[in-house]
Amino acid sequence: MTSTRTGAASLPLNQIVCGDSIEAMAALPAGSVDLVFADPPYNLQLKGELHRPDNSRVDAVDDDWDRFASFEAYDRFTRAWLAEARRVLKPDGALWVIGSYHNIFRVGASLQDLGFWILNDVIWRKTNPMPNFRGKRLTNAHETLIWAGRSESARPTFNYDALKQLNEGVQMRSDWVLPICAGGERLKDAAGDKAHPTQKPQSLLHRVLVGSTNVGDVVLDPFFGTGTTGAVAKMLGRDFIGIERDPAYVEIAERRLSRVRKLSNEALEVTTGKRAEPRVPFGQLVERGMLRPGEVLVNARGQQARVRVDGTLVSDSVKGSIHQVGAALDGAPSCNGWTYWTYTRDGQQVPIDALRQQIRAEMR
Repeated sequence: MTSTRTGAASLPLNQIVCGDSIEAMAALPAGSVDLVFADPPYNLQLKGELHRPDNSRVDAVDDDWDRFASFEAYDRFTRAWLAEARRVLKPDGALWVIGSYHNIFRVGASLQDLGFWILNDVIWRKTNPMPNFRGKRLTNAHETLIWAGRSESARPTFNYDALKQLNEGVQMRSDWVLPICAGGERLKDAAGDKAHPTQKPQSLLHRVLVGSTNVGDVVLDPFFGTGTTGAVAKMLGRDFIGIERDPAYVEIAERRLSRVRKLSNEALEVTTGKRAEPRVPFGQLVERGMLRPGEVLVNARGQQARVRVDGTLVSDSVKGSIHQVGAALDGAPSCNGWTYWTYTRDGQQVPIDALRQQIRAEMR
């Protein structure tokens, strides 16, 4: 289940590294990863067993990996793995980290201190949360995800239109209503018990990866657990790197991943909007001879402007870009020159945007 790619031969692509997350990340090249999805220990600070009203024991998170001697110890651990995560991210890379009220605020402060730039916090509201059995607090029905760029200047991938289509054509909000991992999706151990106490649902990772990565991107999960991130990444045509220190979880994740198949290239295509289209300067149409210097462009009212050799226009009263001249003729603060101007071919008026789309098709 291994693979390498030109320029990424030193990366353990589509593998699970069994070991300490901080040490394993330190062995990765700097600037080599597109996205980090992290589900770190929550430091739940449980003081004893938890029981239901019928006195049956709740299978809560009481593993050694979630135990820290103090908040200071947890903060040191958090800063150490976040620093390595930031180092391995590409300049425009991003981080998603998920947590509960026990840890997410401490994690948020640490990532800001290290130079990450928060883009959104997302509330995952669970449709089927575990009740508060002691009846002393509100039912904890959500977890928080933080989405952050590597730096303030980073421009992380954001597939806005794809997420909009996932939400029936409505802009995706920062509150996500999804069920917890249950039923057939919940992995079990040989005894029939939950294989991992905090296994995340595939629906959550599907939304994260569709929204913030592209096919072929490298996704790192430094707390891999039973491999939900890897399973969804493999299905969606992304490469993954998993780091997990518990050999039992590694074994379960490897079995799980062996059953996952990548979707077809056609199925992996997503909706893109105009903002995702490559930029085409108007001057490129002139350079390529698609429009000639001196050629006349016309607006809907019959007003004219001539193309100049540097890709600007000149009319009787103004000169400038296709946008500036259109705005001046209309007395408007702005104008989309691509849809404003037409040129003449075979006696017909054709929008200049048709030429831009021709170049974009070639670029694709």
